Amino acid sequence: MTLDSSPIAAIATAPGRGGIGVVRASGKSLAELKAALFPGLTLAARHATYVPFTGADGEVIDEGIAIWFKGPHSYTGEEVLELQGHGGPVVLRMLLARVLEAGAAIGLRLAEPGEFTRRAYLNDKLDLAQAEAVADLIDASTEAAAKSASQSLSGAFSQTVNTLVEQTINLRMLVEATLDFPEEEIDFLEKSNARGQLSVIIDSLDQVFRKAAQGALLREGLNVVLVGQPNVGKSSLLNALAGADVAIVTPIAGTTRDKVSETIQIEGIPLNIVDTAGIRAIDEGVDVVERIGIERTWGEVGKADVILHMLDAAHGPTRADEGIVAAFPQGVPVLRIWNKIDLSGHKPSVDPTAEATNLYLSAHEHLGIDLLRAELLRIAGWQQTGESLFLARERHLIALRSARKHLDVAAAHAAQNDQSLDLFAEELRLAQAQLSSITGEFTPDDLLGVIFSRFCIGK
Repeated sequence: MTLDSSPIAAIATAPGRGGIGVVRASGKSLAELKAALFPGLTLAARHATYVPFTGADGEVIDEGIAIWFKGPHSYTGEEVLELQGHGGPVVLRMLLARVLEAGAAIGLRLAEPGEFTRRAYLNDKLDLAQAEAVADLIDASTEAAAKSASQSLSGAFSQTVNTLVEQTINLRMLVEATLDFPEEEIDFLEKSNARGQLSVIIDSLDQVFRKAAQGALLREGLNVVLVGQPNVGKSSLLNALAGADVAIVTPIAGTTRDKVSETIQIEGIPLNIVDTAGIRAIDEGVDVVERIGIERTWGEVGKADVILHMLDAAHGPTRADEGIVAAFPQGVPVLRIWNKIDLSGHKPSVDPTAEATNLYLSAHEHLGIDLLRAELLRIAGWQQTGESLFLARERHLIALRSARKHLDVAAAHAAQNDQSLDLFAEELRLAQAQLSSITGEFTPDDLLGVIFSRFCIGK
């Protein structure tokens, strides 16, 4: 990815009103911009200077703090000028317009989404995993996710991956050096303990993947969809999990006509709970609105990570329930929730069977809700280890899986003694490339464009 060297500017704080708002500019040289905005004033690097922000006509737009960061000692590695004023949308737009006007002579333009962080990456201030952690820290929906994003931003994830890369390179160099001197190949694997070194790398990679997979749960969470016939207690269960009345609950069947979503957290894991319209046969007096709601229910089921199939414990399953089960997508975990045990006489319990896990609870009386939370964590694969986790993205997990596969193939070649050293070396090279893509060393430009385009403007 080539670096566009033209200076850029944008509002760096979130849209809306606030006590403070920041307009940020970055470029190789901002001397002309500083002179146009603050004629006759010298800004000391990394010092806050209280100044009026004025228009071209000298009229005061706002008053605040100006801070100049001299490159490369800045976020982007370039010269950076930050104007910190009051956080009103109108005054910030006026201030940004003034900055763009003052910088027109040097080609100052509005920054694209994520362009400040992209420049930090291209100027070697951050690697790609750290750059992604910036966005993850901003978007963190739980305290645990924020802590893990901060961990990755500090470079902990990158350092761990780089250690794996170095170990792989060292073994690869050893193998390739042997290929250059065929007379030394005899008993190479035994003498160099190449299999033992490879085993250490694989074990280390597995540990990294486990932490990354757990961290991915913190970042992405689970989409949990409540499905069942009308009036089985789906909305009551949503309210019980959320700890608030987020869905309307009445004895009238079909109250929920459209999806109702609520994000909760269990042990720091965000769960996106979706309550859907009750499913019943179209010929059972279903009006147009309810029919649309049922269609949307199946749309949500198709996007579910976990399906909670709600049933009435007081009346038992019906043919309609069997029809609902038959329509569930393959491969999606389903948890049968037998609700209304306060009316059926059942006790709160979890009953795993060969077909599915049955969980008995009462959403109305809040009986068995903790059992449901525990089951959701089990299905998610969450393990409370007390270890620091890496807030990984799907592309990180894909790279780690691919590297693991190449190392497995390398191990298979190593089992053939010294007959496949060239193939052994090649699989090590491919594993190294996959690991290096995480920090951005071998990441394609088009992927970089996708990653940074999802950042907010000003970051």
